[in-house]
Amino acid sequence: MLIIGSHVSYGKNQLLGCVEQAIEYGANTFMFYTGAPQNTIRSQVNENLTIEAYKLMKENNILADKIICHAPYIINLASNIFPEKYEFSMKFLRTEINRCNLLKIKYLIIHPGSAVQHEKNIAINNIINALNKILKPEDEITLLLEVMAGKGTEIGTNLNELNIIYKGILLKDKIGFCLDTCHLNDSGIDIAKIDNYLNEFDALIGLNKIKCLHINDSKNEIGLKKDRHANIGFGTIGFDNLIKVIYHDKLKDIPKILETPYVGEKPIYKKEIEMIKNKKFNPNLMENIINLK
Repeated sequence: MLIIGSHVSYGKNQLLGCVEQAIEYGANTFMFYTGAPQNTIRSQVNENLTIEAYKLMKENNILADKIICHAPYIINLASNIFPEKYEFSMKFLRTEINRCNLLKIKYLIIHPGSAVQHEKNIAINNIINALNKILKPEDEITLLLEVMAGKGTEIGTNLNELNIIYKGILLKDKIGFCLDTCHLNDSGIDIAKIDNYLNEFDALIGLNKIKCLHINDSKNEIGLKKDRHANIGFGTIGFDNLIKVIYHDKLKDIPKILETPYVGEKPIYKKEIEMIKNKKFNPNLMENIINLK
């Protein structure tokens, strides 16, 4: 079964609004932030809206157990140069986990962090230390470390770094991973040869730990470490290579989430999901959308 969705907005109607957008896009899952990813402003979770959201999911075949939440970018567990900022990151991630518990969300994605002025081994140890303090045995959420493109001093760009982090986590059942096709490409992984990467991942960590895929084309040639997403089929990865990943037998039960750019200030997730479902690329899609404006 294809499990496909996109990023949706968590606005005044909270989770209910997210579900409504997912239905509009023809999706059966989705990903959201519980507030703006660049700040700490968060509204109180409205229980009634949450109940209505799950009712609407059931009526429209949205897979409630495959919904993804994403932690804000301002959390950086890799650097403790400023102890107060490090403590803030830990406390705010704990708050996000608690919000996910209230919303009954099972998966929360986080960027591992940026080393800033640290050596990478120190930054990795900071991440391990933070996660071991944050995660609790009673948590019902799985925290997903996202594979990064390698921009700046990002940690988690390669399997070796991710494996070291994973091996250092005490509550390993609370940890999973999110692959991003743009990030993989930009970090130097050839998506056309995704089997090689999956085999290596399986040997080091285990494919059962991959819980989400971000499906994005890339504006960059392989290995440039820039992290610039492109619309499906309109980048250097290409539609056929992305379809190979989306429909890969080893990844079939994993939610696929689009984070592609807006066109004319609006998302085109519905059209992209249609192409993916039909396995047929529309090279005139962007031109047609622009001409309609």
